[in-house]
Amino acid sequence: MKLNELTISELRRLLDNREVKPQEVLNDVYGRIDAVEDKVKSYITITRDSAYEMAKDAEQSIIDNKTSLLTGIPVAVKDNMCTKGILTTCASKILYNFIPPYESTVTERLKEQGYILTGKTNLDEFAMGSSTENSGFHATRNPWDLDRVPGGSSGGSAAAVAADECIAALGSDTGGSIRQPAALCGVVGLKPTYGRVSRYGLVAFASSLDQIGPITKNITDAAIMLNAIAGHDPNDSTSAPIDVPDFVKVLGQEIKGLKIGIPKEYFIDGMDRDVEESVHSAIKKLESLGAIPVEVSMPHTSYAVAVYYILATSEASSNLARYDGVKYGFRADAKDLLEMYMNTRAHGFGSEVKRRIMLGTYALSAGYYDAYYKKGQQVRTLIKQDFDNAFKKVDALVTPTSPTPAFKIGEKATDPLQMYLSDIFTISVNLAGVPAISIPCGFTQDNLPIGLQIIGKYFDEGSILKIAYAYEQSTEWHLRRPNL
Repeated sequence: MKLNELTISELRRLLDNREVKPQEVLNDVYGRIDAVEDKVKSYITITRDSAYEMAKDAEQSIIDNKTSLLTGIPVAVKDNMCTKGILTTCASKILYNFIPPYESTVTERLKEQGYILTGKTNLDEFAMGSSTENSGFHATRNPWDLDRVPGGSSGGSAAAVAADECIAALGSDTGGSIRQPAALCGVVGLKPTYGRVSRYGLVAFASSLDQIGPITKNITDAAIMLNAIAGHDPNDSTSAPIDVPDFVKVLGQEIKGLKIGIPKEYFIDGMDRDVEESVHSAIKKLESLGAIPVEVSMPHTSYAVAVYYILATSEASSNLARYDGVKYGFRADAKDLLEMYMNTRAHGFGSEVKRRIMLGTYALSAGYYDAYYKKGQQVRTLIKQDFDNAFKKVDALVTPTSPTPAFKIGEKATDPLQMYLSDIFTISVNLAGVPAISIPCGFTQDNLPIGLQIIGKYFDEGSILKIAYAYEQSTEWHLRRPNL
């Protein structure tokens, strides 16, 4: 087996026992990138030279016995997180030449742990999309079927992990952008509680919804990555001053007696039959492990997509106003300032980003603010209350991650509403701010991965990791790899 096919915990043992060197791990990762990246297209920027410098530092740390769980581990980072001195584009032409002068908190914490940055991964422009087709550079392809999407917006990170082009990756999740691509690519994706992980240095899409999390090959690695990036950050006013438990320690604990809620609104007409059967089979497996399934109702679920596309676009309209060609990024030629603003934004933003800016600007405009934005915030509160009420009866919720497996590239490109509905099971989690994880739970008849979503109480990532680990250890879905 090649070193790039191993997990963080497997490599940790080999590295600490001096059986392999960080450079050897990196050789296998870049060997894989050289072999398959032209098919998958998961990266925007590959940081080969600096990665080998980081590998030298990691090797010295191992010699000095000053290691952490991530020392010498090659990790990819979604290209909407600032990396000092390294191109950070958000997959947008408007930031085609932007090199940040500072490091995001999450990548700074990974640096302190001795990680190796393999490169910056592709995404839907400014994280707006469910398929990674909206990138300003190229579409990423699903390693399980190169004619299909990897999901989005963290499709580059999920595809890179699934294709063994890195050991683990970071993604961001505003309405499902970690969990949905993880489900479609057959890997693990964790969205922590809002405020658990600092957003400092994450280029903002919708500030009240965005959250950074790991995409990994198994649950243990997700816990290791979360340990590394979680915790209070004074640079982020929304970062919660709450102690971070050791998430690895909860793995392997009994789930017997835990009540898992099955929201009836998450099993809907039009859902793919293979998805529905796999999720019901996973629920039965959890029941056989001692969990107690309980049907619950979350009556405001049907409003989630509408609410999300009012609130998220409103915040995007405000956040993206800063891209005007004045201080950084792309600047169009023009005869005066106003024309420069207009030309820069017309040529720098892609069609999906423009669509969302216009939707958000409309929702915030005089005469419509109360009807749309204010009403959206009120319904968001009702959706949050659905979760509060459900968690009075159960310890976690179990749902499908996506209503369908990966769809064909171009299949939904001309139908934004169908594309938006891809996130129907994930959006509510962001509106409420609770944590959720997607784990592999089966395959369709066409050999496409299916994801199971486990949703937890606020700041109770430990319970969803514990349940996910119990399921993972009793099945073998996470061991299957695409044949590229």
